[in-house]
Amino acid sequence: MSVLITVIAALLVFSTMIAVHEFGHFFVAKLSGVQVNEFAIGMGPLLFRRIMGGTQYSLRLLPVGGYVALEGEVSPESQQAEAGAEDEDGDGEENPIPPELRTGVPLNRVAVWKQMAIMAAGAFMNFVLGFVVLLAVVATQQEVITSRVIYSIDEGALCGQTGLEEDDEIVAVNGRRCFIANDILYELARTESHQADITVRRDGVLVELPGVQFDVRQTGSGSYMDIGFVVYGIEKTPLNVLREAWNSELYYGRIIFTTVVDLIRGRESINNLSGPVGIVSAISQAASYGLGDVLELLALLTINLGIFNLLPLPALDGGKLVFLLAEGVTGHPVPEKLQGMLTAATFVLFFGLMLFATYNDLLRLLGGVF
Repeated sequence: MSVLITVIAALLVFSTMIAVHEFGHFFVAKLSGVQVNEFAIGMGPLLFRRIMGGTQYSLRLLPVGGYVALEGEVSPESQQAEAGAEDEDGDGEENPIPPELRTGVPLNRVAVWKQMAIMAAGAFMNFVLGFVVLLAVVATQQEVITSRVIYSIDEGALCGQTGLEEDDEIVAVNGRRCFIANDILYELARTESHQADITVRRDGVLVELPGVQFDVRQTGSGSYMDIGFVVYGIEKTPLNVLREAWNSELYYGRIIFTTVVDLIRGRESINNLSGPVGIVSAISQAASYGLGDVLELLALLTINLGIFNLLPLPALDGGKLVFLLAEGVTGHPVPEKLQGMLTAATFVLFFGLMLFATYNDLLRLLGGVF
């Protein structure tokens, strides 16, 4: 039964965030008058297709991706959909959209700003999905919403001796803005010397507290930082729920962005990367705790997908935005041959990273078993 639950939860998470992402591209493309040749959920062999409104809607065998094929777009999916694959699904029919059924124009025939809106729409919809999911999680959770205002400080705690006071509202830690209580914990966990520069709002005035120190407790498995204070709870009103959901999205987004920066700077090891196996393992663990944990993981993953797709790398939406920005500045599109070469090279890089991450995932799983 646990395997079945894991499979269902994984399909729910992957399918939802990918379908929403591709719907963003699809909706804005249709709105902009661009011909959408295919809207596909899944990758690989075709299971089902139907042509409506000049677009082929398809379900494919492997539930690990999806795509929107736009006419005139430089991408393997779009070029395949335009050229067609004869009798791909064995129904005796060719798959290209007949000219008489096409309702739009090629992507490169619309204004550059519209093309940029189409490319950015997928990530935008991932952020919308993240907010909606977090809104549901916050609204249904039993716990009160935690604030960033200190309710009490433990007797003798170092943080109280080195600057923090009751009723201080923590605004930033080491120069990084804190939106929710978890931001404070995350930033303090990243400190290397168990001390931090903290900005608080005290009696309505911003106060800088340099070098606030925290106690270190020893346990049998090692040491950990004891923050030494407790924050106030907030009444769960509709406005506070909305605010907490929005701030939680900012919190997740910054964690993801900070992790990417840490990987580039070498602060985080590339060995910590997880691929599909690691994600499914995390979904399995979340599913064992309940629907709420699955939804929180869905929010994290969909925000992660949105941010990742906006990275300025060829083959990603962010890379396409860079190409379009260059076209908007110079008045000339980046040559399709160059775009294709850079996109293919990036796909090879991503495939290698996925294999490496999957290898790490398997090592961790086998290490947990043996």
